[in-house]
Amino acid sequence: MLRSVPPATTAPSPETTPRRRPRIQGATTDSLPVRACSGEVLGRHATPTRQRPEIEPSTLRLTRRGRMLLTALSVLIFGSAIVVLGLRVTGVLEPGPHFTHTVPVQVAPGQTLWSIAQNTNPTEDPATIVEKIADLNKLSSPADITPGETLQIPIAG
Repeated sequence: MLRSVPPATTAPSPETTPRRRPRIQGATTDSLPVRACSGEVLGRHATPTRQRPEIEPSTLRLTRRGRMLLTALSVLIFGSAIVVLGLRVTGVLEPGPHFTHTVPVQVAPGQTLWSIAQNTNPTEDPATIVEKIADLNKLSSPADITPGETLQIPIAG
């Protein structure tokens, strides 16, 4: 026994009009290039119309050995600078006279540390000698001397 199948009723399909890209108002009416997707995504097979330019390799390429050498050289230079600055701060590389011994000097009336420094070390900078005299004799300022006082004066060798 055969049954008859009623014919399927199909709803009338609305006609689909192709979508058009919006146009920009202005001097040109050319369509805009689509760069968001390739032609394959749209169902078309893209044909290359333009080739990409070759990317040139960089002119400087550091190998692992080169990077290690550059790092070692940087550490060496930076470390040397730190050592030199540290020695300058501690006074090892400080330019100036090196004192070999001290002599006792009794302060006369009208004498200053400056005049004592010039008399005892005529070839050295008096400012440096005054500072060393004040440090050696634990003076709070160079004006803290009185006539008749005995001071230890450093002598540069």
